[in-house]
Formats: sequence, C-alpha cells, structure tokens
Amino acid sequence: MRPLRVLRIISRMAVGEAAPQVGALMRGLDPDRFEQRLYAGPVEPGAGDYRRLRASDVPVRVLPALRRPVRPVDNIRATAALIAEIRHFRPDLVHTHDLRAGLLGRVAAVTCRVPIRVHSFHTHPLPGSPPVAGQLVAGAEAVLARASHALVAVGARVRDDLLAASIGRPDQYIVMPPGASLSPLPEQARARRTLGLPETGPVVAYLGPLSTPRRPDRFLAVARAVRRTRSDVRFVVCGEGDRLAETVRAAAASRIEVTFLPWRSDLETVYASADLVLQTSDHEGTPLTLVEAGHAGRPVVATDVGGTAEVVRHDRTGLLCDRRDVDGLSRAVLRLLGDDELRRRMGRTALTETREAFGTPRLVAATRDLYHRLAMARGCWPTEHVEPVGALARAR
Repeated sequence: MRPLRVLRIISRMAVGEAAPQVGALMRGLDPDRFEQRLYAGPVEPGAGDYRRLRASDVPVRVLPALRRPVRPVDNIRATAALIAEIRHFRPDLVHTHDLRAGLLGRVAAVTCRVPIRVHSFHTHPLPGSPPVAGQLVAGAEAVLARASHALVAVGARVRDDLLAASIGRPDQYIVMPPGASLSPLPEQARARRTLGLPETGPVVAYLGPLSTPRRPDRFLAVARAVRRTRSDVRFVVCGEGDRLAETVRAAAASRIEVTFLPWRSDLETVYASADLVLQTSDHEGTPLTLVEAGHAGRPVVATDVGGTAEVVRHDRTGLLCDRRDVDGLSRAVLRLLGDDELRRRMGRTALTETREAFGTPRLVAATRDLYHRLAMARGCWPTEHVEPVGALARAR
C-alpha cells in the first residue's frame, strides 16, 4: 500500500503561529503512511526564518513567486507554479496553512482536481483588516470553504467567529489546538547571564512579532506603569517586525529598562529568564507564545482576545484583562510579581495543563486521524488500511 501523498503549502516559514505546526507535522507524520512535500515562499529579512532557527531538518521547496511584498502578478505566477507542482507530484491531499497559501493553494488544488483539500486557520483571518479588505477576505474564504473537505481551526473561538462570518459549515470544522514543545529550560540565573540580564530582580518577557496587531506600544505603556511602582522590574523583548525600530526608540525615550533580542533558536532560554510572560495583542487566534509559556511553567498576563482564554485560564494559569485596560494589565503584572507563591502555583498548573492540551504528539495524532478519515471517505485508501480513530486519546 503506497503512502498517502500530501502536498503542504505555507506562504513563508516565518516565526509565528503556522510554521511551528507545519514543522511538527513534517517531522511527526509516519513517512511509511504519508509522503509529504512542503512548498513555501522565501522569508523576507526581519521576519525571522523559523526553518533556519528551529527547523533546519525540515525540507522545503521554495517558490519565489510567494515572496513579499505581495504583487498581483506574483499571485498569478505562484498559482501557476503550484498547479505545475501539483500536476507533477499528483497528491491525494493538499493542506494549506495560512491566508495567502490557502487562497492560492486551494485554487490550484481545485483546478487540478485534487481529491482532498484541507485548510488550517492558525490565526484569525478577519480582525484587524480594513473594512473593504476584510469583506474581500471573508468572501474569498467563504467561496473556498465550499471547495474544502475539512477546515481546521486552532480554537473554538476562531471556529465560531468564522462560522458567524458564513465561512464554511459546522460539519466541516475540526478544532485542533496547536502543539508546541520546548527544550529543557536552563537554570534561571544561567539564562539571564546568557541574555545579559541581571541575575536578580524581576523580569517580564514579551516574545513575538513587533507588529501593529501585537500592540508593542501597549506593552511599553504597561511597562511604564509597572516601573512607576516597581523600578527594579526589567523587561525583555524577543522578536522583530515592522514596529521594532519605533519600539526601541520609544523605550529609550521613556527610559524603560528593556532588553531587545532578535529571533533566537533557544527560546527556552528567554522563557527561563522570565518570571512571567506579558502579551498585549489586539487580535489572536490561539497564541503559540502563550502555549510555549505554559510549557516553560511561566504564568501569563494577557489581553483577553481571540482564543487566548482557551490557553490561559484566568486566575489559574495567568491573568486576563480587557485589551484597552492598561492599568488593569499593569496591576496584574504587579500582583504576580508581588506574590511568589501565587506566581509559582500558576506556573506549575500551566505546565501540567499545557502538556496535556497542547503537546506536539497530540497535534500529530489528531492530524493523522483526520487524514485517515478523509482518505477513507474520498476513496484514496481502502477501509482496511485505516486504523480505528482513537490515536488522539492515546497521545494524551
């Protein structure tokens, strides 16, 4: 019995929500059952090349037409290139993993009559877009959902919001939380020495892109408010993006003690250095940074947006606040920094619950089960080749 041929498409393997999930699936799915090919565009400078940093073992076929910035002619070329690759590889299943890849990849898959078409919503595609652009995206997603055999949402909130926007049918959706893993954490003092941070005193970490939806300006506003009460608190920011330069300037102007780090391969060192993780976004899907914080045993203070509450349990593994409430966010940070026992208890609970709900084996097993069911239903595998569903439960 030949393996199921899976052609996977992501617009770029940049640090963010989708690339770690793609890397985990490329590594984790059994090659005796799944022959996979991954196509991606080049990663532009400053975006953080996830493959270079943390997935150098994952083979990627680069399509130059998927480059950024996006031009209409590049979309036409990328679609044509994908059609050519699909016709050459002849996949049983095409799985797309972000907005642009989903639009172009599903058009190519439909054109080539690929038997199984799957799309994953790793983040929410609608909030934050200008009204006209948001309507165009929603319309395109609604059309392509009708041509998809399964739609994967990283959380129930994302699924419900997409259904409310008339994207897909309830029976098409599978809620599949992201999977993450970290290498063992170094001892905190050692981690701080590695990063050039003071070995003593509280440290608050922010990890992720410095982009408008992530609101680095709000992060600095919280930092200023915290420092008015606790001048000993240091902040560390790990990430890059189009708001990096102005964020560095604003931090310097405000005389806030912020250490800025580029994207790193050893994120466990950054988490280990911190007493808690702060997230100040306007929009999220199911934020992978906060999943990783849980794997690191670090409590979180975050804005209650998107699927954040599906990762951070308020008053159990962290504290959630309204996204507009800078004072509330700063009070939450000060509360955790001022109560060592509460902070440690939340960290221990986060570690236990995150390992259970957001492990990479669970993601791989859930994806395998989904592919098995679709392959059986679409006639790509005979029924005797498909093992009973239950691997997800066994992977917990």
